[in-house]
Amino acid sequence: MVIFETKRLILRPWREQDAESLYEYAKDPEVGLPAGWPPHKSVEHSREIIRDVFSAPHTYAVCLKDGAAIGSIGLKLKGYTDMTDREDECELGYWIGKPYWGQGLIPEVARELLGYAFKELGMTTVWCGYYEGNEKSRRVQEKLGFTYLLTERFQFDGQEMESIENILWRT
Repeated sequence: MVIFETKRLILRPWREQDAESLYEYAKDPEVGLPAGWPPHKSVEHSREIIRDVFSAPHTYAVCLKDGAAIGSIGLKLKGYTDMTDREDECELGYWIGKPYWGQGLIPEVARELLGYAFKELGMTTVWCGYYEGNEKSRRVQEKLGFTYLLTERFQFDGQEMESIENILWRT
């Protein structure tokens, strides 16, 4: 897997040793729930997520230069997302720990990963969505140049919610 470095951060594959750091941020309901996943219950739960979810291709730990994992970002290609069944399209997903909100860190690493998606992986389209009320994710997508495409309604924990799907094209 490729390792990326930006001005402030490093993107690298997740390691099981990251479980404590992952748990530290992912146990916060304000981090996971707006992104559509429940808070982590234990370090072991976080370790399972690293093994079962974050081991997918093109999924990276967002790390400070000292190596500490503070978030995650990834490209979900055909077979790993329900947003597309095309070989030249993928989905961008991300989150970052609450202490790092509002610092422009996710747009910084997302630009790096989007460049890789279009130039190296040959993607022509990248999808990205956010759930109703997740203004931080909406702002990231605006900064990255995503364009609104559609809104889907669905049930989540017995509540009707909206998922706003955005798209970024490059040719």
